[in-house]
Amino acid sequence: MAFRTRMRIAEEEPSQSSKQATYLISAVNELHRLNSRDLYRLLKDAENFTIHYLTGKGVQLKIDMAKLARFLPLHLTSALIFSRRGETTFRYLLCGIRLLHSLCDLAPRLPKLDQIFLHDVKVVEQLIDLVFYMLIILSTHRQEDRAFSLRYLSHSALVACNLHLLTAFISTQSQDIANILLAHPKVDLFMDAAFGSVRVVVRSLEITLIACYKDFSMESNLSAEQVVYFLCQQCEASLQFIQSLCQQKLFKERLLMNKELCGKGSILFLAQSILKLNIQPSFPTRIVAGISRLKAKILSILLSLCEAESISYLDQVATSAQSLDLAKSVALEILDLLKTAFGRNPGHLTTTNRRYPIGLLQLNAMRLADIFTDDSHFRSFITTYFTKVLTAIISLSHVDFLSSWCSSNVIEMEEDASVEYDVFATAGWILDNSSSMDLQNSTVLELHLIPNITPSASYAHHRTSLFVKVIANLHCFVPTYCEEQERNFFIRKVLECLQEDLSNLLPGFSFPSDAPKAATVCKNLRSLLSHAESLMPKFLNEEDVQLLRVFFREIQEQFTSNGFGENHVQEAQSIGIRSSLLQVKESSEVDKKVGNLKEGMSENSSFPCIGQHNTRIENTILGDDLNRQHQVDGKGMSSKTVLRGARDTDKDAQNAETSGSDTSSAKGKNVLDHAGESKSTERHRKVAVGETPEEEKVETVQRRKRKRTIMNDKMVKLIERALLDEPDMQRNAASLKSWADKLSQHGSEITPSQLKNWLNNRKAKLARTAKDNSVPDKQKGPVKVSSDSPDNLGPLEIVRCNVGQRAVLVNVRGEEIGKGKVVQVKGKWHGKNLEELGIYVMDVYELYADKGMKLPYTSEAIGTSFAEAEKKLGAMRVLWDSRRILVLQPE
Repeated sequence: MAFRTRMRIAEEEPSQSSKQATYLISAVNELHRLNSRDLYRLLKDAENFTIHYLTGKGVQLKIDMAKLARFLPLHLTSALIFSRRGETTFRYLLCGIRLLHSLCDLAPRLPKLDQIFLHDVKVVEQLIDLVFYMLIILSTHRQEDRAFSLRYLSHSALVACNLHLLTAFISTQSQDIANILLAHPKVDLFMDAAFGSVRVVVRSLEITLIACYKDFSMESNLSAEQVVYFLCQQCEASLQFIQSLCQQKLFKERLLMNKELCGKGSILFLAQSILKLNIQPSFPTRIVAGISRLKAKILSILLSLCEAESISYLDQVATSAQSLDLAKSVALEILDLLKTAFGRNPGHLTTTNRRYPIGLLQLNAMRLADIFTDDSHFRSFITTYFTKVLTAIISLSHVDFLSSWCSSNVIEMEEDASVEYDVFATAGWILDNSSSMDLQNSTVLELHLIPNITPSASYAHHRTSLFVKVIANLHCFVPTYCEEQERNFFIRKVLECLQEDLSNLLPGFSFPSDAPKAATVCKNLRSLLSHAESLMPKFLNEEDVQLLRVFFREIQEQFTSNGFGENHVQEAQSIGIRSSLLQVKESSEVDKKVGNLKEGMSENSSFPCIGQHNTRIENTILGDDLNRQHQVDGKGMSSKTVLRGARDTDKDAQNAETSGSDTSSAKGKNVLDHAGESKSTERHRKVAVGETPEEEKVETVQRRKRKRTIMNDKMVKLIERALLDEPDMQRNAASLKSWADKLSQHGSEITPSQLKNWLNNRKAKLARTAKDNSVPDKQKGPVKVSSDSPDNLGPLEIVRCNVGQRAVLVNVRGEEIGKGKVVQVKGKWHGKNLEELGIYVMDVYELYADKGMKLPYTSEAIGTSFAEAEKKLGAMRVLWDSRRILVLQPE
């Protein structure tokens, strides 16, 4: 595109004499001051569309406006290409775009301009080339790393004005702009340049913010606020424009195929830089709100990409270790944002502490947390880093918990808004104040904000529903998609966190000091469960509520059996927490909604062991607790009876207390007065149900709620057939490339790397199945595996090793990542129980993977990567799953 533009200019520039160039420059420098209304007055009665304009210096200019409009796009492109691109050039380009925008704005009212800007194909093409080329230049602009640089302001304004120029000559509708851009052969170049130029603006804002921390406390110095707020507005306007394009389905799908932005993580880099913008308590309110809106908009873009149906953005990200690590660092920023947000107590809000992310920013962060916790690449990672905050929330005093999570009332919400961008006003502010950086006497540029009003009840309900979904995602376990080490991982982590003092995590709230944690947690969870049921089906589905119900019941059982003390248990019993599961009686009727969640179980079949089911719900609901109950009873129990008992037991428990939700019969003080009373009135909802469960519906939900699959059924059948002829396809790069291209024609695009990972996972699953179906030989010693066989996955069962043995370390995809020596196999190491978790302490002496690779087991003492472990411990001493160790040399 740049080459084509240069060729045009090279062809046409000679025809533009020095006199004509001077004529255009004079016209731009003078007429940019006139808005569209002033220009209309001059043109309405102008003869031959030629105006006579008297400059400030008394010079009379005669300007052919049709000629000006036709040559202006090419002239500005020429000025950009052949200039030194300093501050003078930036100011002139702002003048030119300001004038060009006013002329485009006039076009619908003046047929002659309309003919030029809308119907002259050559001019329209030149306008698009101008936008594209300017963005490329702006995206590669070198920064001075010096705050309060005038060039920062001009650059940021040029980015926003240039993007919004598209709305002037194409359409104000994002869909129309997206369609025009998608038809352009260089649309990927536009995407790269647009995101890149915004990233440069964010960097300018970051540099200026750092320098301004001290200045904001000085009442006499207003220039810092003016500069920072201007940069905030320009950055927000540019990001909002890109956000509007990302909301268009076809544009989003094309963006997802952009390897630089999605595959290599450029969008993630932009998200990371925006999320890291630090909001200081001393910042003025308008700047705090502006930065919050910036963060909300970049999260909205990420959310839009993650929710795409045709291509999985998270699978794209996971194709390389570098982009996956970057995505996890962005996830950490989002979790940190939520930690701050959850620490805000609406009842304690004052004018001096309104620095908490609320409104759309918090909802977007929670929506992304819902998606991340539902994806196999991030689930364990988020469980490790966020369970403390979730545990702190359910440990709040009951009054605070009810007001925050079981209420429809929000005392105050941050104003969410869209910027109504004004090119004329923005460029004018810069041009009027660019003579010096002394802005003491200038006014702050205030672009109009259009409020996005969300009813407080709807906001509160969305917030609570997302909280429930996160808990449901972390608690579910589906063997088809989950690693064995994830089974009950979330509950174990919650119990571990409950042993700690969590009050510093949510400083705005109170924690009960006179009540046992077990009783408080159960009390809060029961209220949350009751409130969650009232949010169905508009805000929550049955599946997520049922998972919350199961989590609640299992937490109760853990409290009674895992060392929380007799006093805790007695307190729990006094408010009706103990499950009455042992008293379940058989019944021929079952709640229809729960019945629809079971799969592959006949009415008369006995209750199978956990691990034999594939659906998300069954593997969580019909878990170890009910399996143990089946053993206690000593007799077969039909699946309907078990499901009926689980549902009715929870209903009885919920009746023990009103929650403070909208549907509760008790409100306000009554909720607190009766919080400790036991009301175990039986309530059975008898709904007839058919004989056959909706297996197809459950399977669909299961796929949607766990791993976003990269291949559909047809693609799987094709590759399975190909493997009959080429069983070792994963070793052949040419075959991987060929088959990746073939498969992509039948569904979502799949890369050779993704196909190789899928084949390795398939091979590992087959090996695991073969081991599960074989008769275990307890006398069998460690298996010796040759290090020359990288594709030999070896046993996926626990390998019994002795200290000193050497072994190959394998990742979850069955790939060798290094060699190490067993250091410890029993006891505890840095707080981790080795035998309970089925892990060994390994000294890694040869690493094939990157040292920055994320470790499966982390702590402050060990670190999160091989590099950190080496730095903290002096050697790469790490914890590794015993099932993923291939013994090389028995002791």
